[in-house]
Amino acid sequence: MRKIGAHLSAAGGADKAVERAAAIGANCLQLFSGSPRVWARRELETVAFDKVAAKQQELSVAPIFTHAIYLTNLASHKSDLVDKSLRVLKYDLEFNSRLGGSGVVVHLGSHQGRGWPAIRRQVAEVLGRLLADAPRNSTLLIENSAGQQGKVGSDLAEVKWLLDTVGSRRLGWCVDTCHAWAAGYYLGKSAPVSDVEFKSLIDEINRLELWIDLKCVHVNDSRDPFNSGRDRHANLGEGLVPRADLRYFLNQRHLRHLPLILEVPGFDGDGPDARNVELLRRLLR
Repeated sequence: MRKIGAHLSAAGGADKAVERAAAIGANCLQLFSGSPRVWARRELETVAFDKVAAKQQELSVAPIFTHAIYLTNLASHKSDLVDKSLRVLKYDLEFNSRLGGSGVVVHLGSHQGRGWPAIRRQVAEVLGRLLADAPRNSTLLIENSAGQQGKVGSDLAEVKWLLDTVGSRRLGWCVDTCHAWAAGYYLGKSAPVSDVEFKSLIDEINRLELWIDLKCVHVNDSRDPFNSGRDRHANLGEGLVPRADLRYFLNQRHLRHLPLILEVPGFDGDGPDARNVELLRRLLR
């Protein structure tokens, strides 16, 4: 059985997120450890990790991923921002470790015009420090970005360079289908436009030998055209990613054992729902 999950609210406790996953027909889960728009976090000792584990056992929902907050920027020239990012990521790695989770998904941030060559060693050094200080059973997953405003990781070669340079088994990556589409990687057998040569997402992952470090997939449609550089998710079938292309990508043999996580607005605007879960299930062979 394929692992199909969603990013869901943990309001009321992470165990409630497990219940919400089961209620929409999901069998895995992604959540935030707190508000994604503030730095403050509750004391880990106040989190009822035992209740989460019991609820997972009862409802057969696993694995759990934690998504880092939106404020992190490991590529910033501001040392205080990098330090705050390190602290909150260390918290999330500890949080996910105590959950028995499978990783913390992070957006690395923006180089803010300085360019990839100028910041890549900084990012690699910060990632190395973070993993050295985090629990030994924790995993950090770099998410590809949509290519907007100097965001690191829209070019998969950047993800590959960081994985190779840091050289840790506890560092992997997560591919987001909306972000790949927005960054100019086509998911199917051919590009949706022919006036410029674009890269196949599958071919590029093959070329860079990135399958082995891929730990989960964010399955999202896109509200914006191909190569737009815009990160705006859509419900499955309501966006501009061709259904056949999404099906083609998701049924690659390398993905059959990986969790698929929906991060869609929901047909009622309340986040991932049973209808999106069922639509995703129908895409899978």
